[in-house]
Amino acid sequence: MIMKHAILQVALDLLDLDRALQIARESVDGGADWIEAGTPLIKSEGMHAIRSLRQHFPKSVIVADMKVADTGALEVEMAAKAGANVICILADADDAVISESVRAAQLYGVRIMADLINVPDPLTRAKELESFGVHIICAHVGIDQQMTGKDSMDLLTTLSGQIRIPIAVAGGIDASGAGEAVRCGAEIVIVGGNIVRSGDVTGSTKKIRSGMNSRSRKSSRKKTVDEETREILLQVSAPNVTDAMHRKGAMTGIVSICGNVKLVGRAVTVQTFAGDWAKPVEAIDVAVKGDVIVINNAGGVHVAPWGELATLSCVKNGVEGVVIDGAVRDVDDIRALKYPLFAKATVPNAGEPKGMGEINAEIQCCGQYVRPGDWIIGDESGVVVIPAERAYEIARRALEIRKTEERIREEIQRGSTLAKVGYLEKWEKK
Repeated sequence: MIMKHAILQVALDLLDLDRALQIARESVDGGADWIEAGTPLIKSEGMHAIRSLRQHFPKSVIVADMKVADTGALEVEMAAKAGANVICILADADDAVISESVRAAQLYGVRIMADLINVPDPLTRAKELESFGVHIICAHVGIDQQMTGKDSMDLLTTLSGQIRIPIAVAGGIDASGAGEAVRCGAEIVIVGGNIVRSGDVTGSTKKIRSGMNSRSRKSSRKKTVDEETREILLQVSAPNVTDAMHRKGAMTGIVSICGNVKLVGRAVTVQTFAGDWAKPVEAIDVAVKGDVIVINNAGGVHVAPWGELATLSCVKNGVEGVVIDGAVRDVDDIRALKYPLFAKATVPNAGEPKGMGEINAEIQCCGQYVRPGDWIIGDESGVVVIPAERAYEIARRALEIRKTEERIREEIQRGSTLAKVGYLEKWEKK
């Protein structure tokens, strides 16, 4: 199979057919070549999803992401008769399943794409699949794997030039990644979330198509995990993060003193008592640029361990923000600084610098345990604690949630309602 130009395949990894069809129309308008009935859509709607795509897009190549693991002939036959041109199977399925899938594909005049997701030796398996007669190899890193930092481009680079059949690539690809994928040898670029979750599906598809045609290269410097984590968290909200953590991590009873401000950084923790402001102030010298000071002021909110002069010190030293399980004073001066400071209360009373407590020990703050180095995100909705070891993953998941909300927001703007977009009656727990 020889392709004249790189193919853009849009993956409709959705649950509801009506929404999938609308998004497919908009993506085709933006330049998508192939339309994929994603695995979630097939599980939700069955072969009806493939039949509907064939009916609405009679001239398009329809891909059925069946992820066949057994009964290869039967499942290929099902998808082919429903109207699919390309059927996806799992590359790590038994060889007998692969062979039966290929035979069925020959019988029904369709092609087989083998998905290398989670294959331990992808290059060896890709060569074996090629020898079995598989038509396309898909270098795919799954969504959950992407969240932990695994990259489909690495897999693509391993395969490029090593097999003769076309290589598809899938997994978190955006406009710049699409261009890189083509340069690295991908003949089919599969994009899901960065198209189907966009508020402007047609525009996003055009950007990705343009990226595929671009000859410019991305910067050779790779960002550190911390840099990328911070960059992503600055794009999302505290509610996005709690959603990504399955409604966990949120502090309670705390508000933004300066209103509409954003806070993202690693925690420097402080335990203090009854307004003793020595350790909170000393923590400013311990913190490095971009850190967040998180204070547990044991003893109530009748006295403040923090005020305007401490806040000004933070500003001058590059401390990203402050979170206090307790009270703060000098609020008028702090608001003039527009500084990200979150507290339980305000009170004029100041404590004394007695030096009790400690810096950078695990503390409790507003109902959440916080360890030194945990990530903190705060906005007008509140403050969330992200365990350090999961910060990159949670940030990536939060970004996907934000993208999903963008598409839902667009559909509501067009006249739908949240209940209709979510098909709540259909998906309520039975």
